[in-house]
Amino acid sequence: MSAEIEKAAERVAKLQAQIDKVSGPLADAEAQLRAAEDAEKARRAEREIEYSRDFARNWSERASEAANSGDEARERFYDALSAEPWFAAYVEYRAARYKRGHVMDEAQRAQRTIGEVVTVPEQRYYAAQILDKIVDRLEKESAQLADEFSQDLVSQREAYVAARG
Repeated sequence: MSAEIEKAAERVAKLQAQIDKVSGPLADAEAQLRAAEDAEKARRAEREIEYSRDFARNWSERASEAANSGDEARERFYDALSAEPWFAAYVEYRAARYKRGHVMDEAQRAQRTIGEVVTVPEQRYYAAQILDKIVDRLEKESAQLADEFSQDLVSQREAYVAARG
C-alpha cells in the first residue's frame, strides 16, 4: 500500500473513531429532545382541552358580553349622528316623504267622507340607495373589527395553551 493511501486510511479511521465517540451522546441528546417535544405536545394538548372545557362552559356569558360591548358605542353613534348637519338634512328630506304620505291619507279620507270615489293613489315608499352604500361600508368595516376580535380569541387560547401551569 502506498504511503498516501495508508495516511488517508489512518485519517479515515481516526475520524470514524471520533464519529463513534460522539454519535452515542448525539443519539442520546436526540432522544432527549424527542422526549421533551413529546412531553410538550402532550402538555399543550391537555391545556387545549382545559381551555376548551372552560370556554364551552362559559361561552354564553362571553357571547352576551361581546354582544353588549357595542351598547355604549351605539349610543355615542346616535348622539354623534344626531349632531351632524348632513344627518339633520337627511332626516328632514325623509320626513318630507312621510308628510306627503299623511297628506295622501288625509285626501283619501276626505274623498271617502264626501262620498267621492277615491282617486288619490297609495303612498309609494322606495329605498334610498345612499343608505345601502353606507350600510355596505359599515358591514365591511365592522367585519374587520370582528375579525380582529376573533384573532384576539385565538391568541388568548394560544397563550393559555402555551403557558406553564
